[in-house]
Amino acid sequence: METSGSAAITATGLTKRFGETVAVDGVDLDIPRETVYGFLGPNGAGKTTTIEMLTTLTPPTSGTARVAGVSIENRDQLKQHIGYLPHDPPVYESFTAREQLAYAADIRQVDPDRADERIDAMLERVDLLGDANDRIGTYSQGMRRKVGLVQALLHDPDVVFLDEPTSGLDPRSSRTVIELINEQVETGTTAFLSSHILPVVEELADTVGVLYRGRLVAEDSPERLVERTEEGTGTLEEAFLDITTEGGPA
Repeated sequence: METSGSAAITATGLTKRFGETVAVDGVDLDIPRETVYGFLGPNGAGKTTTIEMLTTLTPPTSGTARVAGVSIENRDQLKQHIGYLPHDPPVYESFTAREQLAYAADIRQVDPDRADERIDAMLERVDLLGDANDRIGTYSQGMRRKVGLVQALLHDPDVVFLDEPTSGLDPRSSRTVIELINEQVETGTTAFLSSHILPVVEELADTVGVLYRGRLVAEDSPERLVERTEEGTGTLEEAFLDITTEGGPA
């Protein structure tokens, strides 16, 4: 992993309009390397659109951004530096998990000499090694999500974007995913985490950004955001509700 500079993600005035609707309105980001950034917001706030711009899935209307030191305008170069777990993981139901991950490893140019070993190690890490030769079409939602997570991390990306990584998982599997994200960050990855499961964000995130009506209205550590609650003894969920009810300034 060779992220240039001290920041893993930077954005200046990132904006997306759909006709007269402004989905994302002038978002600025400066996210350090090897950290977890929690990205929160109500439904329709523009979180997914922001992630899609940062992962080159949709172009911004205006503004600029760099991820892993690479402009989002350079899609072919950037895709080798990032991983993405969307809410609905892109998997082929007719493939086995092993076939899906071998396909992903080839696309991501993982060294063929280590791809099989890497796949087996990560499948074992998420408790799927015993199901590796079953077709994904037979998997539960939680099992598919774990395949999607492994797929996003398989090539040791500089930056990984995670949309609801613990959705549909039982408590044990959720704990495994949380530990895996922490381990990946310790080895040099930056995680951009979007989730409505706020205890997960509170545990993982170094910094939390709150998007409200397309604008970044708060950004701080979870502890400092909690200090904004009454008597400073609330939870991140209470801080989030306060911020998004008021739509207060950053």
